[in-house]
Amino acid sequence: MIEALPLLIPIVVPTTLFVSVAAAIILRGPLGKALGERISGHKLDGESSVETEALHADVDELRGRLAEVEERLDFTERMLAQQKNATRIPGGE
Repeated sequence: MIEALPLLIPIVVPTTLFVSVAAAIILRGPLGKALGERISGHKLDGESSVETEALHADVDELRGRLAEVEERLDFTERMLAQQKNATRIPGGE
């Protein structure tokens, strides 16, 4: 294993350098900024807060619409069950 070490150095050094530079570039961008804000626990800025409130309102509206669709589905299922029961032959299975 010690004999293979000199053969690995020309591969390990450039690979480590490349990965380090790539990580530094990525973390200096918006991803790094977002990670830093997340780690530090800063509150959202005003614009993001407005966007969050708008998303909450949209979710609430969609929940209401989903509840209405569920009620309609329940009604339809009841109507179909009544229709199915009405078409059965008396004295049958």
